[in-house]
Amino acid sequence: MAVRRIGLTGGIGSGKSTVAGLLVAQGAVLVDTDAIARSIALPGGIAMPALEAAFGPGVIDPAGGLDRAAMRQIVFADAGAKARLESILHPLIGAETQRQAAAAGEDAVVVFDVPLLVESGRWRAIVDRVLVVDATEETQLKRVIARSGWAPEAVKAVIAQQAPRRARRAAADAVIYNESLTLEELAQQVRGFWERWAKSSTR
Repeated sequence: MAVRRIGLTGGIGSGKSTVAGLLVAQGAVLVDTDAIARSIALPGGIAMPALEAAFGPGVIDPAGGLDRAAMRQIVFADAGAKARLESILHPLIGAETQRQAAAAGEDAVVVFDVPLLVESGRWRAIVDRVLVVDATEETQLKRVIARSGWAPEAVKAVIAQQAPRRARRAAADAVIYNESLTLEELAQQVRGFWERWAKSSTR
């Protein structure tokens, strides 16, 4: 079967974004739902009026965009706040995701980079294959602290909000265990999946 829609997911610090870039290098069109979520919450973004109405001026940064640190604190402390946030963002993200995928064209191989693919429960019906990038929680913690400077407790809180590793692996058609791979070894695995899954759909 020609594979034209690939769902890519993985926990924070797993290396998912690196894998996404390697798939683009093979010829995929990337639809990054995290990037879409960020863009709609920038100053002037289409989500900002609803976010301010729902959570107040305390979640607005000086430039007029979403203060992500403030929003993160609210969401971690209040499950109801998380549900309200998702009810605002998810329809807007979904609409832009569909627009970008349609703009890629019918013959394109589209990779949907979705951090919460497993948690959402709806992507299995949308994509042809699910690729999970996996790493131990200890490695996730080290990578995120090294790249972002977050406190360990903040990283652990994000990991706790995401699906357990076993749930992501159970939802996968294939898993890249990105624990001690070099970049070239990772690229080789990505090329292998591209050859098996997507190359036939680009001929």
